[in-house]
Amino acid sequence: MTLREELSFLLTNRIPRRWLTLLMGRLSGIEQPLVLSAAIGLWKMFSDLDLSDAKKSRFTSLQDCFIRELKEGARPIAAAPATLVSPCDAIVGACGTVNDGTVVQAKGFPYTLTELLGDPSVAQTYESGQYVTLRITPTMYHRFHAPDDLEVEHVTYVSGDTWNVYPIALERVERLFCRNERAILRCRLTPSGTPIALVPVAAILVASIRLHCADVLLHLKYRGPNEIPCAAHYRRGQEMGWFQHGSTIIVLVPKGLTLCESARAGQPIRMGAPLFRMGS
Repeated sequence: MTLREELSFLLTNRIPRRWLTLLMGRLSGIEQPLVLSAAIGLWKMFSDLDLSDAKKSRFTSLQDCFIRELKEGARPIAAAPATLVSPCDAIVGACGTVNDGTVVQAKGFPYTLTELLGDPSVAQTYESGQYVTLRITPTMYHRFHAPDDLEVEHVTYVSGDTWNVYPIALERVERLFCRNERAILRCRLTPSGTPIALVPVAAILVASIRLHCADVLLHLKYRGPNEIPCAAHYRRGQEMGWFQHGSTIIVLVPKGLTLCESARAGQPIRMGAPLFRMGS
């Protein structure tokens, strides 16, 4: 745990998170060269921001920088058969087996898939399956991609809070992912028909999720309809959407897939790297 994370938790635990998030959304969209230059300069000074693999070197706003695209080939997509790849750049968080409909947020902090997904029948699909929590830090690439060839069958949007998702918050705020703004993408791999779920979870300063399969920007002011049927097809590695800042994606797979040995808790992973493999 870093001092920065401790201070961040203390600050975001005592301020109106919703209004700060909406304000950040407005400020990050300002297209003023001097403001942008100063903001990115400060960002680089106090973080590990690296824009060397960005598709373009000039940005119109801070938000434009947040949701930057990458140069062609910057994230090779693993082609190994019988694998799913990571949908995003991230730090691997809590992961493991779904037991009695329950998974772990952090040590001593369980939550149920029914509460996360909002549907007990969907949650039951992943009993004895695997889950992995992928935390996208603010300086990382913020777009997410299909872990394999798949169809998105349905999106459920849940309006909620915007708790900080740093590890310190996950260790102190019970059921944090079930409280925060999120979208549940119910998918099937093609052609096998295997169900998987991707759950992008928003956080403070970020509660705006853009999905290419839903013709609406999901954010704090969006109130529905919360159930969004769709039939969108994606190829492995194809972009599915993005966060406006940084947050978390929870990936759920049924029994029969296991987490790759290279995807270990606390370790960074890049979009396109092997994440799950078929078989035990």
